[in-house]
Parts: sequence; structure tokens; C-alpha cells
Amino acid sequence: MAAEDAEDGAEATRRDAGDAESSRASRGWWDRNADEYQNDHGAFLGDDRFVWGPEGLDEAEAGLLGPAGSLKGRDVLEIGAGAAQCSRWLAAQGARPVALDLSHRQLQHALRIGGEVPLVEADAGALPFRDGSFDLACSAYGAVPFVADPVRVFREVRRVLRPGGRWVFSVTHPIRWAFPDEPGPEGLSVAASYFDRTPYVEQDERGEAVYVEHHRTIGDRVRDVVAGGFRLVDLVEPEWPAWNGQEWGGWSPLRGNLIPGTAIFVCERAEH
Repeated sequence: MAAEDAEDGAEATRRDAGDAESSRASRGWWDRNADEYQNDHGAFLGDDRFVWGPEGLDEAEAGLLGPAGSLKGRDVLEIGAGAAQCSRWLAAQGARPVALDLSHRQLQHALRIGGEVPLVEADAGALPFRDGSFDLACSAYGAVPFVADPVRVFREVRRVLRPGGRWVFSVTHPIRWAFPDEPGPEGLSVAASYFDRTPYVEQDERGEAVYVEHHRTIGDRVRDVVAGGFRLVDLVEPEWPAWNGQEWGGWSPLRGNLIPGTAIFVCERAEH
């Protein structure tokens, strides 16, 4: 979840925000903040590393998309790719990734880093691909937390996957919504209801959203996965590793050793 200190000039609140407003806010926020994001986190993410979240769980070790050796020749869609770090790792395994992001500026960083990965600027709720174009789809904190209707996104992902295709995505662990988004001791006391699904919104002086993040409980996420045409294969809650001493927003060793910070949903395309 976004830090409690909102972007300069913006007011943090909790209110409803629909598809169009959420999409518009996300595109604008990431275009404005891509430079700072890549500057702050680029070293941790690497240029060609597949990291699932701030804990540092690496796909090379986790194998949530399948063993690295099985990725060769696979068509893979990365949603919310940012600077396409994960896609570069996939390409290095012999896969054929496509990196998609809503933010033009994030994709410019992908171009800056370089590589042969195709880049596509598009909304995850309206994927510009034919049915059955991909074997696998993945998203490391991309798109899913920022959309008002995740089922719409999941159905689009299912549409572009081939039979038996796997869809793996990571999001902020839902339990974090009950705690202040702070890395220190102040972030260890429950401050809100876990069951309050009201979106977190940062809005400008005109009341227009400049950042939106949507909360779902664990149960909500599972139901969304099923409604989107998938079956849940695994739910991974990475533990904070001893080697990782960094703070990233509300993620920190202190909190990471006590409560989960990331939830990774491993799904497979259901055949009706």
C-alpha cells in the first residue's frame, strides 16, 4: 500500500474509485514517478533479474512459473513490467517474453536499459493480443493492486493464455492493509479494519485521483481468481531473508520478520 505521506500537493483519503479513474491515476502516477522509482530500486531489481517483491524472492530459486529449464521456447506475457527486468531474465532462459505496461515513462526506462524484449504500452484490462497467444503470464506487483475490477483483468489474461497456461502474480499481502504503511515500530499496531475494502486514494486540490490502490482480502483474491477462469495452485507468502537489510516503503526487516508483506498467487487456466 502507498505510504501515508502522499505525493506533494495531494491529499490521502479512502474513497471509491472506479475503473476509468483508477487507470488514469495509475498511468499519470507511474509516468511522473518512474524516474525516482528506477533510481531508488533499480539496483535491487537489477537489469535482468526476476524478483517477486521487496523480500527479494527470486524466480530463479522459486520456480513459480516452472523450472527455469522449462521456459525455453515459451511465450510469456509480463503485465505491469516497468523497466522489463523480469522479462529480460525470462529471455535469458530462452523464453519469448513480451513486456506490457500502462506507463510510457516506465517503458522508456526499459528502452534505456536495452535488450530485445518487445515492449507494449496498454491497459491490463484490454490486452491487445489474440486469444491463445501465450503459454504463461506473470506480474510482479504490476497492475493487479491498482485496478478496480481485477476479475476483468484475469479474464483478459485467461483469454490470451493457451490451455493449461499458468498465471502468477504478486501483490501487497492483504493483511498489511490493517497496519500503518510504515517500516518501523509504528507499523506493527493494527490501525484499520482488514475488512474495509475502501480504496486508498491520493487526490489533488480538485478532488481528482492521482494515485489509487485497491484492497482485497485473501478470500476476495481467491474468489477473483476463480471468477476469472483460473484455479489456484499455490499461495506463496515469502519470509523475509536474513541477507535483506533494506527498507522499501513499508517493507522492512522488522516488519518482514513478524508479518507477511507479499502474497504470490500461482494460478492455472481452468478448462470449462
